[in-house]
Amino acid sequence: MDKTSEALNPIYSAALFPKLEGMLIDLLRSLAPEDWEKQTVAPKWKVKEVAAHLLDTQLRKLSAGRDGYSGESVCVTSHAELVAFINRLNSEGVRVYRRLSPEVLIALMHMASAQLCAYVASLDPLAPAKIGVSWAGEETSTNWFDTAREFTERWHHQEQIRLAVHQPGIMTREFYYPVLDCFMRALPFAYRTVVGRPGALAQFHISGDCGGSWLLLRESERWRLVDSGNGEKMSETTIPQEIAWRIFTKGIDRESARAQVHVSGDREIGLHILGMVSIVG
Repeated sequence: MDKTSEALNPIYSAALFPKLEGMLIDLLRSLAPEDWEKQTVAPKWKVKEVAAHLLDTQLRKLSAGRDGYSGESVCVTSHAELVAFINRLNSEGVRVYRRLSPEVLIALMHMASAQLCAYVASLDPLAPAKIGVSWAGEETSTNWFDTAREFTERWHHQEQIRLAVHQPGIMTREFYYPVLDCFMRALPFAYRTVVGRPGALAQFHISGDCGGSWLLLRESERWRLVDSGNGEKMSETTIPQEIAWRIFTKGIDRESARAQVHVSGDREIGLHILGMVSIVG
């Protein structure tokens, strides 16, 4: 698979983890008993399940990434098999940690968060990561990309909780722009089946103070993210920042998203982004 993450500048997110994790702990401590059972935009998960998932994934990251420990040996030969495997791990983890009281869950999260922050800070961002970012089509990735992927996980699941309990989201450029920038690295992989003339461009804007613009260039056999290009612009798509993260994490249905997205030029190419998924599962 192509190493599409290297098309643009690296995303250095490790230094943002302590503040983001601190906001998560403060949020969980503020929840009333009834808040834990409120439904999130993840259809199968209430707030308690999302919190359990956040605890489970950081413990697994420390075990596998930092400690090199694998609890089971599996042979994954396709993206579909990887998704099925990750979904099973997620389901098992949520089932276990959902049983904990909020007090115990928060205490464990506080401990694991401190270790996760230290671990991602210790990594050489330009060295090879232990796993590739599969939703970007990469079998191997650099640490900065895997760390940014982890950051998007911590951010968007916290955002799911905030949305469910009617707390303000973390819609600041410091935190949200790196999430969006990481999500958009999936564009070449998401567009791999879309046909375009060599030299053609497709541009994507996330509107709002936290947003930006990303440009896809069609080469002879693939699309590539570029900083700039002089080719024919086939389409230009604008997505409001309020729903962008929900589109790429399956948190909004396609028709609801389509009604809020503006496309000029080739609508088929421009709207193809609504099927882009920047998570595994």
